[in-house]
Amino acid sequence: MKRSLPARIGIFFLVISIVAICGALVARYETVANAAPAFKGVLTWHNDNLRTGRNPSENTLTHKNVNSNSFGKLFLLSTDGLVDAQPLYVPNLNVGGSTHNAVFVVSEHDTVYAYDADTGAALWQVSALGAGESPSDNRGCGQVSPEIGITSTPVIDPSSGPHGTMYLVAMSKDTSGNYYQRLHALDITTGGEQFGGPIVVAGKYPGSGDNSQNGYVIFDPKQYKERSALLLLNHVVYTSWASHCDDRPYTGWIMSYDENTLAQKSVLNVTPNGNEGAIWAAGAGLAADTSGNIYFLDANGTFDTTLTQSGFPVNGDYGNAILKLSTKKGQLAVADYFNMYNTVAESDADEDLGSGGAMVIPNVKDSSGTVHQLVVGAGKDSNIYLADRTNMGKFNPNNNNQIYQELSGGLGGGVYSAPAFADNRIYYGAVGDNIKAFAFNSSAMLNSTPQSRTGNSFGYPGATPSISGSTKGNLILWAAENASPAVLHAYDANNLGDELYNSNQAAGGRDHFGNGNKFITPMIANGKVYVGTQTGVGVFGLLP
Repeated sequence: MKRSLPARIGIFFLVISIVAICGALVARYETVANAAPAFKGVLTWHNDNLRTGRNPSENTLTHKNVNSNSFGKLFLLSTDGLVDAQPLYVPNLNVGGSTHNAVFVVSEHDTVYAYDADTGAALWQVSALGAGESPSDNRGCGQVSPEIGITSTPVIDPSSGPHGTMYLVAMSKDTSGNYYQRLHALDITTGGEQFGGPIVVAGKYPGSGDNSQNGYVIFDPKQYKERSALLLLNHVVYTSWASHCDDRPYTGWIMSYDENTLAQKSVLNVTPNGNEGAIWAAGAGLAADTSGNIYFLDANGTFDTTLTQSGFPVNGDYGNAILKLSTKKGQLAVADYFNMYNTVAESDADEDLGSGGAMVIPNVKDSSGTVHQLVVGAGKDSNIYLADRTNMGKFNPNNNNQIYQELSGGLGGGVYSAPAFADNRIYYGAVGDNIKAFAFNSSAMLNSTPQSRTGNSFGYPGATPSISGSTKGNLILWAAENASPAVLHAYDANNLGDELYNSNQAAGGRDHFGNGNKFITPMIANGKVYVGTQTGVGVFGLLP
């Protein structure tokens, strides 16, 4: 049927309208698809269980507004002791009938704080000390001094308990000279203890090593501190233990607890028939992949160079190793490992891997599309070690490291920090070295020459960087410099030679926020940066 001219014109405009609507829907879909993921908070050390250190939801802070004219110190959160742990963050938390973005801070005086993250107002404060107790003394070791309370970064599960739960480990002593390590589970809206907590940390494991009795090595709470951040994996809380300096007797402990009951689920010792093998990681947490495996770097200690037919140390001693643990059926067990060929010499020289933290790398593809599952670590020998998580490499004494990739001397100093990852790059800040970005190439290997590096170097202990940015164009690398006063640095993560900001730039010390503290990791959330010091936390953001 032949249509009239007005009818044909109407159909034409209808088609045009449909096309426009479809185009708008496609554009909206693409915008949503490319949008930053919904921000659920910073609930664990370095943002995720891989320990990548990236907040991909951050879209307030950009290359354009992070400069000394528009960005700087907003306020300070004061504490009663050193802040060695990374602050944590929960958005939109109902506290006392009001909604707050909340930041959580712990101190070496065994105090736990909840603050309004935007104003600095105190929400609640509790002590993790038992009646008549005090924080531990430094045990004759200057690594954490003058007192030891809450050293490691807690972990938060917003779905645990009626309002959400924060898990932490606190050390203390009583007037009789007895020392305690306790696992606490605190309601994040009140600080109240949950699940019958706290529980005293104790353990034994079959072996004849340091502090063994009747066929078991015994966990002595005074000989240890919880340095490495807690890991929450599949509703289980994992703790790992470091010594005070290298003061024996001590061995390498990992313990796990049910998050809902605090009942101990599993105990593993990785040097049960030897000594040492502590888990330091410069405060980094045990890393975990999506299959439930755990990875970490063990410190100097006994390694059995005699192997079983399967290639594992005959006595179960894994000093100075990159370790992979299985958590099947809730039980910890060594699933695989890597030790360098000269591991005993390195341990004897205190040149071990344990000074650094491990990171599970998001899967990378080579040019053929093959997926590679990797974990990275570095320690005091300045080498970067990449291990295949499906075949770690184990031990070969014949001057041959059977590992996925080793960048020998890739860093300009020892590593007392942990790496970060973004946009197919690994970022490392070794002692006395620039922070360096190493990019993966088409073979899924790291290029030996850094893609970029910062113009300044970082003294001991180097730097553990954090990264913010919801888009590649606004990736920012943040790093705290352990100095007096401490310095917060911000760099273009795509070109570390471009420093966007540091807290020394503003006149009159406007942005100074306290003296530096080693192993501090910046935490970025909702347009603000939180940095621990010896007396509290500096909070940075866009200036009014």
